[in-house]
Amino acid sequence: MSSESFRLIVTGGGTGGHTYPALTAVRTLQARLAAEGRALDVLWVGTPEGLEARVTASEGIPFTTVATGKVRRSSNPLKLVSPANVKDMGRVPLGVAQARSVVAGFRPDVVLATGGYVAVPVGLAARMCRVPLVVHEQTVRLGLANRGLARAATRMALSSEATLPLLPESARRNAVVTGNPVRPEVLTGQADKAVQTLGLHGFDRRLPTIYVTGGAQGSMQINTLVRDILPWLLTYANVIHQCGPANADALRQATAALPADQAGRYLLTGYVGSELPDVLALADVVISRSGAGTIAELTALGKAAVLIPLASSAGNEQAHNARHLERAGAAVALAGEATPASLREALTPLLSDPAARTAMANRAREHGRPDAADLLVNVLLAVAADRG
Repeated sequence: MSSESFRLIVTGGGTGGHTYPALTAVRTLQARLAAEGRALDVLWVGTPEGLEARVTASEGIPFTTVATGKVRRSSNPLKLVSPANVKDMGRVPLGVAQARSVVAGFRPDVVLATGGYVAVPVGLAARMCRVPLVVHEQTVRLGLANRGLARAATRMALSSEATLPLLPESARRNAVVTGNPVRPEVLTGQADKAVQTLGLHGFDRRLPTIYVTGGAQGSMQINTLVRDILPWLLTYANVIHQCGPANADALRQATAALPADQAGRYLLTGYVGSELPDVLALADVVISRSGAGTIAELTALGKAAVLIPLASSAGNEQAHNARHLERAGAAVALAGEATPASLREALTPLLSDPAARTAMANRAREHGRPDAADLLVNVLLAVAADRG
């Protein structure tokens, strides 16, 4: 291993769930090495149409692509052998050959794979080239790509203890629970700053504040549920509602008739950007989806939450995440058919009883791992050092 620079290949992407934890790990490793007077040489291997292509471009991270095969999921085994699946799986050997060439040419100290179809050829190439491979799993259940790579991994870095029994026996010995890396800026929010930045001067700070979000694009389902109970909600709470840019106008019209005192305690916004950490600091309760990144942030911060899983998430992963937290008393999960009545029922104890809200927040914090990025970086450095 070079004493000057540390060489890392990162692979993974397609979605933010695979991309952002990897980016946080890269930034954390960069800072750790810089403190030791060393540089990081990083190459990200992804797909041209995935989120990772845009993120690496804006971060100035060198990026290259390899061919990938995508498996279209189906509960019917016969449909797995669809022409599209067969054609795409035929691309895997090409992807592995390309990835092998990339790995051999870059000569990394370690490869970090965070999931998504592109991780498979790159992970297999790392194994062929005898380069240490660290596979990071963000969800409670193993993603398809990571399940395939578990046996090839030098180390499996997990986000939850609950994943350990799901690993193949051989991979269990090499597994370590790091948690899911959370962007450090999310942990440094200030509630008063949110009030100033967003002009929330009509908010009554004696009431709890709810943050509603359906992700960057917003969620029609969550927007509709909240709209339908809004007058009731604003009797008990202040509400910051991030609805997605495309939905803002329709919701603005739908909420235009709110009485003045309630309107002053309701902020409707299409998008929350750099002020997100401050909004999260102000929020006492969060209504959101239950993707792996969201769960990591809410538990690291210790937030009471009502989770409305995205029904179409891969392998029903969001519902699984939400139920996992609900069983621990760390959230309420509205899986299945969420209705305005069920949302109201879920919120009532959290809004009327500060002790119940605090208890849930504390249980959420017990599941949080704010130091996950540092723990993952420890793993990367350790497997590289073991290689010598």
